Amino acid sequence: MSLTQMVYVLTILGVSICSAGSQTAKPRRVPAYSDIQYGTHEQNVIDFYKAESDAPAPLAVFIHGGGFRGGSKRSLNRKVLRELLDAGISVAAVEYRFISHKPLPAAHHDSLRALQFIRSKAKEWNIDKTRIGAFGGSAGAQICMWLAFHDEMADLSSPDPMKRESSRLTCVATNGGQTTMDFNWWMRWVPGYEKPHRERGEAFGDITDEEFDKIVQDISALSLISADDPPIFMSYGMKPDDTVPTDTKRAQNWKVHHVIFGIKLKEKMDELGVEADLKYPGAQTTYTSIADFFIKKLKPKKG
Repeated sequence: MSLTQMVYVLTILGVSICSAGSQTAKPRRVPAYSDIQYGTHEQNVIDFYKAESDAPAPLAVFIHGGGFRGGSKRSLNRKVLRELLDAGISVAAVEYRFISHKPLPAAHHDSLRALQFIRSKAKEWNIDKTRIGAFGGSAGAQICMWLAFHDEMADLSSPDPMKRESSRLTCVATNGGQTTMDFNWWMRWVPGYEKPHRERGEAFGDITDEEFDKIVQDISALSLISADDPPIFMSYGMKPDDTVPTDTKRAQNWKVHHVIFGIKLKEKMDELGVEADLKYPGAQTTYTSIADFFIKKLKPKKG
């Protein structure tokens, strides 16, 4: 075979191999419904990914992070999305107002509205409203825990049918979640955290100390958790005894997502007898991932 003929054959084979590879590539999952409005603000939108299921499917609600300043529902992890859909669990990705639009807890209230809106669509979207979990990182984790651990927020006397829908969750999963917004607590427990990293007014607006304390109590998992609350799977990126990174920017991110937040919540949940699985490098956990946790908690047990 001449060199020219060999190059030609290899080229054909290469094209065939590439074609075969492209045929086996997993397709990108797209929402069944995109940018569905659940409120009046432009940020009040949802993407809904529908699992294939004859019976009403369980649902996992993704709430993105971004320090309440930014972020997007488009940050939904594609691998997690695929695993959940393949397991027969539908997924909704939520956006909410940032603190530049309205101070906290507006983001929390938006997410509550989104959850109640989704429940109101249960029949149309083939959702089992009794099997709903939520997951997210950082700011999104805070909101997820608020929904999971807050007392029921349905208003059964409201003329708005959506507000009569339940706020309660079956389970919750978080990544790098801050379990309190009390910065004095942060300075006491977080390694190297010596002063608040943002002005109180930026996040909470111009409010009194009394108003601030009340909001912090109402949105912080550590002050909300009770014995009747759902299980949680928490993930953090550092070991409890790791030292503070030397790089200033990396150190700041490390501190505000420190595993001590999860450790202290788990301690309290263990005392209450509520399941709390805590994952960090080297830790032994019951669940391997968010998808594994949701599949085991949201899928009906057979037999």
